[in-house]
Amino acid sequence: MDLLENFRILDLVDIVLVATLLYYLYKLVKGTVAINIFLGICIIWVMWKITQLLQMEMLSTILGQFIGAGMFALIVVFQQEIRKFLLMIGSTNIGRKTGLLKHIKFLQDEAQDTSKTKVEEIIDACDKMGQTRTGALIVIQRTTQLDFVKQTGDQMNIEVNRPILESIFFKNSTLHDGAAIIEDNTIVATRAILPVSNERNIPLRFGLRHRAAVGITEKTDAVALVVSEETGNISYLKDGEFVLFKNLTELIEILRKDLS
Repeated sequence: MDLLENFRILDLVDIVLVATLLYYLYKLVKGTVAINIFLGICIIWVMWKITQLLQMEMLSTILGQFIGAGMFALIVVFQQEIRKFLLMIGSTNIGRKTGLLKHIKFLQDEAQDTSKTKVEEIIDACDKMGQTRTGALIVIQRTTQLDFVKQTGDQMNIEVNRPILESIFFKNSTLHDGAAIIEDNTIVATRAILPVSNERNIPLRFGLRHRAAVGITEKTDAVALVVSEETGNISYLKDGEFVLFKNLTELIEILRKDLS
């Protein structure tokens, strides 16, 4: 009864915020090796609290020291996850990422109208290149500036359209190596060199194009499209992960939503 009497609205808010934080941390590490480390830390923290409650001084002190010193190790172990989390927090479109605008229809519709990128042209070009087994790597900027990768390639200022994208990645073209960078509806760079991901969970069947796409989407909030030279399949990457889609129509909808 005393606990209920002393319970405040702020306590409820505190619980909800902590639960939300843990949920998004879990989403960041889900499906990676880091999930086991995350669960291990949670178990040790619970054991620490239990030993404190039972007044087991020696074990409580050891676990407390482990957790205190372990914070520095976590920064190293969860380097990529921390980067993603901070990027999500610092992004200007966090409302869309966290789904806060998901159920507010008029805000969502308004956001979708802000996209200037001709998504259909890009996907159509990827489809045509896939049919001819033409490898391609396209990066589309969102809120994070990509100047550090634009400077590694050839500066361009060309409006996005299917023939231009196909000609850039044509096998005999001097521009086909590297990535094409798109900002709004403009191709701003070609032959750009992207940071390659060292993530070991990427299947071996994926080559450097896919690893580069994972790398740039890990370090920024950009999205990437990859056309496989071996299979002609199209891959879509966001936040360092492969996004599944059933067909090109669904891919267009997903991409349009992510760019809105």
